[in-house]
Amino acid sequence: MTLPRFVWCLFQKPPLVLLLHSLSDNEGDWSILPLLPYLSHSFGKNSSWIVFLEEETNVRMTKLVQVLAKFDKNKEWFLGKPLHDVESTIIHHYAFAENPSIFKYPDFSAAWALSIPLVVRLASKVKDEPLKSDFTIDLKHEVALYIWDNGNGPHLTAVPELCTEPEDSPQTLGRCATTLSSDLPVCGEPVKKEDIFVAVKTCKKFHGERVPVIKKTWEKDALFLEYYSDHADPSIPTIDIGVPNTERGHCGKTFAILQRFLSSSVPKTKWLVVVDDDTLISLPRLQALLSCYNPAEPVCLGERYGYGLSQGGYSYITGGGGNDAPDDMVLGMCLNALGLPVTHSPLFHQARPEDYARDFLAHQVPISFHKYWNIDPVAVFNKWLKDDSATPASDELNKSAKTEL
Repeated sequence: MTLPRFVWCLFQKPPLVLLLHSLSDNEGDWSILPLLPYLSHSFGKNSSWIVFLEEETNVRMTKLVQVLAKFDKNKEWFLGKPLHDVESTIIHHYAFAENPSIFKYPDFSAAWALSIPLVVRLASKVKDEPLKSDFTIDLKHEVALYIWDNGNGPHLTAVPELCTEPEDSPQTLGRCATTLSSDLPVCGEPVKKEDIFVAVKTCKKFHGERVPVIKKTWEKDALFLEYYSDHADPSIPTIDIGVPNTERGHCGKTFAILQRFLSSSVPKTKWLVVVDDDTLISLPRLQALLSCYNPAEPVCLGERYGYGLSQGGYSYITGGGGNDAPDDMVLGMCLNALGLPVTHSPLFHQARPEDYARDFLAHQVPISFHKYWNIDPVAVFNKWLKDDSATPASDELNKSAKTEL
């Protein structure tokens, strides 16, 4: 299953495997850069490489050691399977807008590696210079930018043996040092519809534009769903929760939804799903993923972003909030104050399919996308998120992993 951590594999003799979340109590460890001084100090003298893995990554250790032996361990190397943007994208702050494909960044699922000389230099840089960006949004791209350092550092070197093909694929035999478990995580029977309550945040100006898309696509998969707005419209219907719509910051609406969920006004369920009115989501796939989590425990699941992680900041589940006290960030601050973690899954997407590298999406079974602008949202849902309802949930969820953009 996909959990909020990476697995670190540090090459010594024998190799030492560490779980990222267990290295310290620092909330920012998952963003890698703040942890580089620790890695340099702890392993700089006895290791040759640090290899970063995802939990769904399978490793053929003998092959991986052979691959790394091709590179001079005394030089700076940044190795991985390269991804690139087809068009400039908001999640990368429109970097390299004139030619987005020129910049390569690693697919974390294939594993990626840094030689110790590069780790040592980067660790010194992290200690001497504060990280420039307050936000951690797409970690793989941001790490690559930091290493590249405006052309002063190494580019990503493509390693064909770092693969994202399925482990049982004939193409991987004898070639790949890493493979991928690309199936949607399923840890038991999918969560039942009656255990999920869906809250849709909307407002009057989007009732005629966005709500019809939800009704044409995924609304039918929800047993319990309510639309929350600044205006009661019985034709939808929407519920006016008494919070005026704002252009920036939707904390009042979100906390009103949380209060209503805890009241006797809605069915009592094990899970609350909060979505914007321009979110496309596969609820059957979400039901399967939720089978991996215990609803009796405090779980906040989605796409994890970070704010000020190198300065003692916090993580939050992104929900497309505004800029002034956005609700997703405020919830992140609350969870941080309570000492509760947020759980990351790469299957949730804050942007559109067009905003992600094609090869990155090719080995995923996505659960959600966000934003309708410059796309046909119904067509996007049908291509990326719609499953054959006649197919059992445990089998139907992997077909779109082979879908091409």
